[in-house]
Amino acid sequence: MFQINDNYQKLPGSYLFSTIAKKVAAFSEANPDKSIIRLGIGDVTQPIAPAIIDAMHKAVDEMADVKTFRGYAPDLGYEFLRKAISDNDYKARGCDIEADEIFVSDGAKSDSGNIQEIFSQDNRIAVCDPVYPVYVDSNVMAGRTGTYDAATGMWSNVIYMPCTRENNFVPEFPKETPDMIYLCLPNNPTGTTITKARLQEWVDYANKVGAVIIYDGAYEAYISEDNVAHSIYECEGAKTCAIELKSFSKNAGFTGVRLGYTVVPKELKCGDVSLHGMWARRHGTKFNGAPYIIQRAGEAVYSDAGKAQLKEQIAYYMKNASTIKSGLQEAGFEVYGGVNAPYIWLKTPEQMTSWEFFDYLLEKANVVGTPGSGFGPSGEGYFRLTAFGSYENTVAALDRIKAL
Repeated sequence: MFQINDNYQKLPGSYLFSTIAKKVAAFSEANPDKSIIRLGIGDVTQPIAPAIIDAMHKAVDEMADVKTFRGYAPDLGYEFLRKAISDNDYKARGCDIEADEIFVSDGAKSDSGNIQEIFSQDNRIAVCDPVYPVYVDSNVMAGRTGTYDAATGMWSNVIYMPCTRENNFVPEFPKETPDMIYLCLPNNPTGTTITKARLQEWVDYANKVGAVIIYDGAYEAYISEDNVAHSIYECEGAKTCAIELKSFSKNAGFTGVRLGYTVVPKELKCGDVSLHGMWARRHGTKFNGAPYIIQRAGEAVYSDAGKAQLKEQIAYYMKNASTIKSGLQEAGFEVYGGVNAPYIWLKTPEQMTSWEFFDYLLEKANVVGTPGSGFGPSGEGYFRLTAFGSYENTVAALDRIKAL
């Protein structure tokens, strides 16, 4: 008889945002007269910028003409997009990343879940706590995390790097030596980040101990402080120890369009084995390329008009973040984030657990957020709100929360 991958059975409950969706759906069904404001999942609400829409329309027209029709995309991405990424996201910042070191995909979530496939099952991972749950969950599915302790919410073979109020939500070097280090900066969910100088220390540490850094820079476009790196490759030596994941979802509103990329430098090796070559093999075997129309949309992100329009969108969301942060502070909440990322991280009031505050906010204010415990054990007692809603809904949600 066939057998299943038992590692899937180790996962506790359903995926965080699936659980939230089920709770909200049940509340809506029981209270059809209630108007719910959703500031939970990090989904954008502003329409795709005109310059990008124009590029998509043009690409659609090309697909209707036999002379310009495109079939399968190149496995690793069209050269026009990879070059635009290389020129704008890297070389313009002094990073020596070539177009052929960039792998175009359908989003950073896919890549962050799939990248672990090229590493040994025996590797130990280190993760910030709290952090985006896909890092741990995908390693659970691969059988790399050991056993789960429901009392602590921790896995026996995972090295946790607590990011708490006491250390300003910034990870410290782990006491145990990891093989793979996941860093998400600016951080989801806390909204905090680290200086370029501190990031250089992480690069030096990884090179020293022989670890690889999986660096998730999905929120790079929201960085506002000058001393924060936009790419790990701004740090000396990063090309021999780091893989970088990037997304078009948050900087260009592609959550429903789907586009991202991963950088694997050619210098990154395990002995004589090239991780660049391994990821190229995996990518070519299991992925048929992002659609031509979407890749043309990605190229338009780097046009002069695209850059200007997206700068306005990012400013819109960060205005929401500032509004939420200042409003909650006025209401007496302890609040973090909202400066280099579109997330607000707040301490739950009156010693409520994260899920108790979720239920309270949903039932009393009809506002949806995300329980901090869903991002890791150190997230207990905290709560995440997103700035990706409309400004009108953001203000309305704050009014409801203040009235509690």
